Amino acid sequence: MLKPPDSAPAGLEAAGEPASPFKGKTGLVRIWNAFFNSMRGLRDAWRHESAFRQEVLLAAILIPAACLVPVSPLERAMLIGSVLLVIIVELLNTSVEVAIDRISFDHHSLSGRAKDLGSAAVFMALALCAIVWALILVPVAFH
Repeated sequence: MLKPPDSAPAGLEAAGEPASPFKGKTGLVRIWNAFFNSMRGLRDAWRHESAFRQEVLLAAILIPAACLVPVSPLERAMLIGSVLLVIIVELLNTSVEVAIDRISFDHHSLSGRAKDLGSAAVFMALALCAIVWALILVPVAFH
């Protein structure tokens, strides 16, 4: 079993510097930069990932629908939250795939496993979304 190091690499945090040169910003500058980084990530996901586009289009239908159905505010939040969770998990899955592709396009069993696990996470988020919508809307339809 690997043991984590007891101290930071020499010359980094040991000298009072952050481990990453990108972690030096604080306060409003950090929030401002994080916002634009996030917007760039969403733009890149839209441009390069068809699954992300499909899920955003699905969200564009389901979120307004969730606002129109006669359910409690908590149920409405669950309907919308389950849709947003699919998008969040898709973004995380995409980031795993991009990082693996950055390392190598060669087939490796661990790379394949990581990508399959990310895909399984998206599948589970989609299943959760479908279950939440069914459990909330089926009683409303038959009431």
